[in-house]
Amino acid sequence: MGHFYTRPELVRQRASWRIAGKTVVFTNGCYDILHPGHIRLLERSRSEGDVLILALNTDASVARLKGPSRPLISEQDRAAMALALEAVDAVTFFDEDTPRELIAEVLPDILIKGADWAHFIAGREEVEAAGGTVLALSLEPGFSTTNIEKELLARLP
Repeated sequence: MGHFYTRPELVRQRASWRIAGKTVVFTNGCYDILHPGHIRLLERSRSEGDVLILALNTDASVARLKGPSRPLISEQDRAAMALALEAVDAVTFFDEDTPRELIAEVLPDILIKGADWAHFIAGREEVEAAGGTVLALSLEPGFSTTNIEKELLARLP
């Protein structure tokens, strides 16, 4: 089971992982309704290194990005679910619209996003400038929180 870190705690822990020679992988997102596509992306991300950090958008950040009806699940509950996943070693929150500042502080060895964000991966410049790698992984077809929400609403009488 993973561990929740505040931003300062995560930055300190990252320094420890660096000293220990661990390859740190970082990904982020809302993870509002956890679905098989999320699980598979996290498992594939974790397979790229020794430690996987998942940075979750805060509730306020999700609402700004997705609209006032979101998130459907609170940040605390989203963090608890993520921490229960074997693939996730560390969870933290970010309140900004992108995790660029957090990524610049943590400087992971590998930054991963789903291919739907390949056109804009926040933190790319910082990670690559530090000698890290940025990957856009293909998504699991048929899974999307937005599509799940639309499907549920369409089923209402």
